[in-house]
Amino acid sequence: MFKRTLILALFFIFPTIVSAANYSIGTGGQSGIYYPFGGALAKVWSEHVPDVNVTAEVTAASVENTIKVVRGDMIAGIAMGNVVLDAYDGEGKFPSKMPVRTLFALYPNLIHALTLDNSGITSLSQLKGKRISLGAPASGTAVTSASLLESMGIDVKKDIDAVYLNYSETTNALANGQIDAGFIVGGQGVGAVTQIALTHKIKILPITMEDSAAFMKKYPAYSTYELPAGVYNNVGAVSTLSVWNVLVVSEKMSDDMAYNLTKAAYENISDVRKVVKMAEMTTPDNANRLQGVPIHPGAQKYLDSIK
Repeated sequence: MFKRTLILALFFIFPTIVSAANYSIGTGGQSGIYYPFGGALAKVWSEHVPDVNVTAEVTAASVENTIKVVRGDMIAGIAMGNVVLDAYDGEGKFPSKMPVRTLFALYPNLIHALTLDNSGITSLSQLKGKRISLGAPASGTAVTSASLLESMGIDVKKDIDAVYLNYSETTNALANGQIDAGFIVGGQGVGAVTQIALTHKIKILPITMEDSAAFMKKYPAYSTYELPAGVYNNVGAVSTLSVWNVLVVSEKMSDDMAYNLTKAAYENISDVRKVVKMAEMTTPDNANRLQGVPIHPGAQKYLDSIK
């Protein structure tokens, strides 16, 4: 009887001791930037948002993350802006409009069209008839690379031998001579490209102004980008295209949750920058870099509060 009374007394004395809810943030493959970025954000949220415990989940990246966020399988996902815009508009891989919002933009992804220096390939137009990795299935890389080639009049189903490999699989296949070229759409200094450049002489194919203009006319989420010389070993400056990555969430997320996630992220972004250098671009001034998809009202409330 005494034991039962003690247990009841402890229950009423400490009624607020409740386990944190478990969530995941969708990232990408472990050889890209999404995974460490998502892991650093998960740690910040777990430590600074009440009753929230978040872990980083390895995924095929943008398309998968967007779908899982809408289904309620994830609290948030890192995704390329063009994929989220397609989801919001019901275009591309999304047959109908998806109830998505963004918390804030993270950093820009660059199109890396890779080949070995001795391949003889010097332009994207020479990819016809070649074996090309377009990126992992259900990834932003696969969406972007296919869209870019098709905007140039290259049919990915007829004009090339397309394979779908993630970052590390793409660079391994390139190094082993299993593909002629491959696409990686990732942040400047992405690990997979950095690593192959240390062991092989690589080339990043330029995207001409004419091809860029044709592509951006159809896909306005992109902009031109000049990759500086020296980012990758023995690779000079290259003209390419970029698109901002964002944190995608469901429009059903509560305003309080969106506010708390955004507040914790910005107030502790220095912890993320210790892990991912590209987080230097994750600032309130860049929060709305993706036009066309609304920022969640809870996130906007925080951004308005610090103006």
